Amino acid sequence: MAVPAFVETATELLPAQFGAWFASKGWAPRPHQIELLAKAEAGRSVLLIAPTGAGKTLAGFLPSLVDLSRQGLERRPPKPGEPVLGPHTLYVSPLKALAVDIQRNLEMPVGEMGLPIRLETRTGDTPVYKRQRQKLDPPDILLTTPEQVALLIASKDARRFFGRLRTVIFDELHSLVVSKRGDLLSLGLARLRTLSPGLRTIGLSATVAEPDDLCAWLVAQEAGEARRLADRIVVEGGAAPELSILQSEDRVPWQGHTARYALPEVYEAIHAHRTTLLFVNTRWQAELLFQELWRINEETLPIALHHGSLDRSQRRKVEAAMAAGELRAVVATSTLDLGIDWGDVDLVIHVGAPKGASRLAQRIGRANHRMDEPSKGMLVPSNRFEVLECRAALDANYLGHQDTPPLRPGALDVLCQHILGMAVAEPFDA
Repeated sequence: MAVPAFVETATELLPAQFGAWFASKGWAPRPHQIELLAKAEAGRSVLLIAPTGAGKTLAGFLPSLVDLSRQGLERRPPKPGEPVLGPHTLYVSPLKALAVDIQRNLEMPVGEMGLPIRLETRTGDTPVYKRQRQKLDPPDILLTTPEQVALLIASKDARRFFGRLRTVIFDELHSLVVSKRGDLLSLGLARLRTLSPGLRTIGLSATVAEPDDLCAWLVAQEAGEARRLADRIVVEGGAAPELSILQSEDRVPWQGHTARYALPEVYEAIHAHRTTLLFVNTRWQAELLFQELWRINEETLPIALHHGSLDRSQRRKVEAAMAAGELRAVVATSTLDLGIDWGDVDLVIHVGAPKGASRLAQRIGRANHRMDEPSKGMLVPSNRFEVLECRAALDANYLGHQDTPPLRPGALDVLCQHILGMAVAEPFDA
């Protein structure tokens, strides 16, 4: 039998310890992971579009891990007067929780392969002393958020800090670029290209309606010239999700957003599954649903709460407990709806209308985070009008419709903010 071409390419591109690690797990690198590695090693910027569970994260980091392993850099605190090497790779996430989760998932292969690579997160939750230490002794791979990128490039030592930067990875790119956060990040990326010429970018995204827009966002554009595009890799397939709308024995109310009528059925669904994620649209709904579930929780199932207003330590405690499989359910807002990989989650319940087919697909994808297993989700309308919204979102999902907002012209107030940051870093004459 002929050996597939991508297997031969993998043998050529992957160092021995990577091949041994894949073999020890009974795995083989997937074709799109090797293709992305080959393109990145050729200096190309790449957009990877793949369904949930396709190994996007490992594909995105593989070029950096391979490059760093070949360099064989042993990290150590710098000696007095010695130049400090900045990060090799910058990973940008739309969510703090996602950055923490990715670090946790990456540390396993890095440790098992014995790679001399240090990974750290830098978000608004990172203590000040750690952020200061990271500037003096940066990690090889820094996992952060758009806001922290803006602060880092506005610092006076930005040119030194980013002088070694080789790769920027944008996770859930489709959700990053459609808001003012995306505008600020786009300006920051342009600045990073100035600080580190030859920078390559890698975008990881779910299916989108206009992938060329994301490909163009990843590479530098020149006024008056044809639009440049990053290389695109598209992974097809993935099991279709299993979605349903709750059929409650109680009458759905005409108004309200609490879904109290459905609490018995929701609790029963939690009881019948290993781990359930319950998404709501507001923090107020999250607090109320959490309290109501505990009111009827006669078996004292471990049910937790997660939203942006909770103390950092509380959020990290919930995330760690979920990763360890210690919880039966978590009530959450948008703080957990992108990319989080908790293998024990086998049901997602969305209380209230999801406000879009793409958002529903993203949240439902947290269940059975594997490419060959269907994600299982249940919609719970809060009132009768939301029954129609839930039905429309469910039908759109089955038809594969995408309603992610298109890219729009950058906001001028964001440009002003960026210019101010550049002036703080390095004064200039305009």
